[in-house]
Amino acid sequence: MDMGSPREKETGGVHGPGEARGASTPAPRSAPSGRPGPAPAMPPMPPMPTRPPAADESLEAWLRTPRPEAEPGIWRKGHEPRPPEDPNRVGDRHLVGGALLALLVGLFVWSLVRNGYIPVFGWILAVLPDSWAPHKTGNVNISVVVSLLAEFVIPGGIILYLTARLGRWPEVWRRYCRPRARKAGAALFRESEPEAAPAKRPGGVNGQPEDPVAWPEVRRAGEHAAADRLAEEVTSGRMNDVDYARIQRAWQAVRSRSASPHTFTEDVLRHGAAAWAHPSGVRDLPARAARHDLLLGQVRMGAATGSDRNPYTHRGAGVALDPGLLGTSLLAVGPSGAGKTSRILRPVVEAMSLQALAGRAAVVAVGAAGAGLGPDEAYDVVIRPGSPGAEHGLDLYSGSEDPDEAAALLAEALVGDDPDADTRRAATALAQLIGPYRAAHGRFPGVPELRELLDGVPVAVAALREACRAADPGGAGAALRELDARERQAGRPGDPGALLADRVAFLDRPAFSGFFDTSPGSRPFSMDRLDRPVRVRVDLPERAHAEASRLLARLLLAQFTASVLARGDRSLFACLALDDAAHTLTPASVREIQRLRTAHAGVVLGLRTLDDVPERLRAAALGAVGCKVALSGVSTWDGQIFAQAWGRDWVQTEDVTHNPDFHGGLLTRWVRAVRTAFTGQRATTKSVTVRTVERERWSASDLANELPPGHAVLSLMTVRGERTSPILAKLGE
Repeated sequence: MDMGSPREKETGGVHGPGEARGASTPAPRSAPSGRPGPAPAMPPMPPMPTRPPAADESLEAWLRTPRPEAEPGIWRKGHEPRPPEDPNRVGDRHLVGGALLALLVGLFVWSLVRNGYIPVFGWILAVLPDSWAPHKTGNVNISVVVSLLAEFVIPGGIILYLTARLGRWPEVWRRYCRPRARKAGAALFRESEPEAAPAKRPGGVNGQPEDPVAWPEVRRAGEHAAADRLAEEVTSGRMNDVDYARIQRAWQAVRSRSASPHTFTEDVLRHGAAAWAHPSGVRDLPARAARHDLLLGQVRMGAATGSDRNPYTHRGAGVALDPGLLGTSLLAVGPSGAGKTSRILRPVVEAMSLQALAGRAAVVAVGAAGAGLGPDEAYDVVIRPGSPGAEHGLDLYSGSEDPDEAAALLAEALVGDDPDADTRRAATALAQLIGPYRAAHGRFPGVPELRELLDGVPVAVAALREACRAADPGGAGAALRELDARERQAGRPGDPGALLADRVAFLDRPAFSGFFDTSPGSRPFSMDRLDRPVRVRVDLPERAHAEASRLLARLLLAQFTASVLARGDRSLFACLALDDAAHTLTPASVREIQRLRTAHAGVVLGLRTLDDVPERLRAAALGAVGCKVALSGVSTWDGQIFAQAWGRDWVQTEDVTHNPDFHGGLLTRWVRAVRTAFTGQRATTKSVTVRTVERERWSASDLANELPPGHAVLSLMTVRGERTSPILAKLGE
């Protein structure tokens, strides 16, 4: 693969403050000492069409939308926290029904009063002085006032008060009427409010009183020219949410003193909203399939239902994922057509791609060809093993220079799924071959050469031995000893060489010719480049080469975990999404997934069923990931494992017992006997017993039979250890 091509430049990092735009390697720029000189003249900026974060709002409205603090997994943009839960809270139907019943009773009582059936007027006159009686007083005004009080005000007020108290009208007002009245008043106020300067309009993010449109942090640091230019870019529509997030990250570099404020201002004045753009020059994705909030890094997955099974704070709220949750990894299980790819993996991959354009993440999406993980234009590198004319190749050895490390990763991919194989012995066998080969040729062997060496072809082994002697006549002893050890072990019982050769044969096919090229000058993609905001998609040939696809998926998972754990710079969130993780989870990979939480990385795994995972690893796999998703259509066997993972909770149950009714006298018993003779049912008494018992939060039967189509039950966990109970959500809302 020629990584010097224009597509290769897209794998570079987002330029930090002061880096040369358009270069794949950052070029640091020294900042002058003292205060910066006069700001350079602002060059004309051609208008660039940008898309707002949502079709129905501008970037200004998006920035000014409140984002209150909330529980993990809640979509915070525009979220309205629920009031504290009241254990004595009356249900909606009970409250509204009681209010209507009280109103009807009040109207009935008022009709009785007005028609004289309840002589309230006479009772009131009985307690008044005789001189106030309407027929005795000589003052017409007093007569009218007394009549109104006695006939309307006093009885009407008493009936209205009692009706409101009995019908809980104040609670109806607080729960239903007042919020709608406030929204209507706010809408009228906004319509009548005159236009104000953007920097003076109220608004805030996370409780801050400053207007984010005016870039208050930049302004407080004294960079007024940069703040004015950025505010102009926002109000003019030349900036989108990706630009805002990218420039905000650049300013964070200034705050951390890894970049100069003068350099920040200089680049803002020169490039405006396009400052520090991704090396590809792309500032947005061609299409979005989900709702994103790049200010907080969230992607909306759906909405929690109002079910009593959901946590109180989540009922009716949006459900979202962010790097703080994906850092614990995610496992989604659901049959084909349940929305595993379109409603789980595609939004997550899209969110990571947007954050890569903002310089915050790196993503590798792996799926079958045509899996629906986004168009080619949404990625910097598209790898198609087995596709004629594929532009990019894949490094079998993950860019490693250490033969032992490369052999361990390759052994995990080749035999990690075989419970009878010892991956440590397999890694040793591989290292005994690729180590001498690298010492002799300065590179690791390609697939054909590796297969011949594992098969023990005499000509290939002899040629390698001679190459080791020729490369280092005086120091070839170590390489030759490795080859001698491999020859002694070959053919012994339990030797992994034959199994390794059989597995490598799946990759030594004409369709993969040149794809795993290791010759000098070739630069295939390797996982060690995840320290840059790269967007990669791998299309596996599952239809034509199913076993090779599974092998490559295991290889990519092993390389990803090893590379991100070895990164020196972990400022970027690294994400690997496997659309079909069947036969990829091994004991070693499950252990490595648990370690990703401290490496600012995570994996997203999709499975049609947990039967695709070895039985000994199913419980461990669910325990290794912090976020678990069970989609509609899962089997009871899969549901049982989820039920065990989610544990039990204390609930109150009511046991109703029906006993024969023998109470009453002779007449009552005779009437009861006659009714039994006609109806065939004996009269019974009902007794209710309330108990507190421990039950599964979601049973296997509930998950298999009660999940509506398009819904899922998911539990979330942050890298800090905060958890949520299982949440029933409708995906895609």
